[in-house]
Amino acid sequence: MTDTMSTWPHIRTLTDGDWFELNGLNIWDHDWMNTAEKIQIKDPLYAQDYTFTVYEITNGPVAVAFAAGEFSNGVWGIYLKKN
Repeated sequence: MTDTMSTWPHIRTLTDGDWFELNGLNIWDHDWMNTAEKIQIKDPLYAQDYTFTVYEITNGPVAVAFAAGEFSNGVWGIYLKKN
């Protein structure tokens, strides 16, 4: 598990299908490839602990890794690793 407080900040909370781009890629338009990496996060609103999976999406030479998981049914938290 990775410590996320400083390395994986919360980027956005969204519902299923909300348009959201990372490096020009709408995350819902691409298959999420499970990287097998897990991170520990806290819900930014309620401070509940969660374990989210890190995924990668690609489109040709463009690849983006992000962590995502559901806070509740259809409500997703998105975390992006700082470079």
